[in-house]
Amino acid sequence: MRYFQIRSMDISNGVGIGASVFLSGCHFHCKNCHNQELWDFNSGYEYDSDEKNKILKTIQPEWIERFSALGGEPLETVNLKELLSLLENIKVVRKDIKIWIYTGYTYEQLQERIKKNKDDYYLEPILKLADVLVDGPFIQEKKDLTLAFKGSSNQRVIDLKKTIAANDIVLLDV
Repeated sequence: MRYFQIRSMDISNGVGIGASVFLSGCHFHCKNCHNQELWDFNSGYEYDSDEKNKILKTIQPEWIERFSALGGEPLETVNLKELLSLLENIKVVRKDIKIWIYTGYTYEQLQERIKKNKDDYYLEPILKLADVLVDGPFIQEKKDLTLAFKGSSNQRVIDLKKTIAANDIVLLDV
């Protein structure tokens, strides 16, 4: 897994004050993406134990309410194993922290990947650890700057805990 940036005081990628990691690599290449430099799977830096420890230290203060994984595309198959390990470590350090994941995949596409692709073994436990999923590709023609935590109207801010419990999409009230 490679990353491009770690933010320790992030107020734009979820509710409240949080920490974020921007992972490298994305196959979607959305028109007018604001993170085009993250499309390259070789961009940024190699993620290792130093970065993991930096993130775990960053989330320790109780005023850090959430951790967000963005990209690029954090749910690319090449990222899943290390992302799962990071999220598990985060929950050990802070059981109460909310985990947000931003992805170009829709929730339905992720469910299909879980069913059909053995290489995506780590995807299901990632979704179970996460609290919020902002799903769907950015679509320039549906861009709307008035929307909370998403760039285009096709994207959804999904409450994953309620969605999994209901076995139906439940949007987060933001």
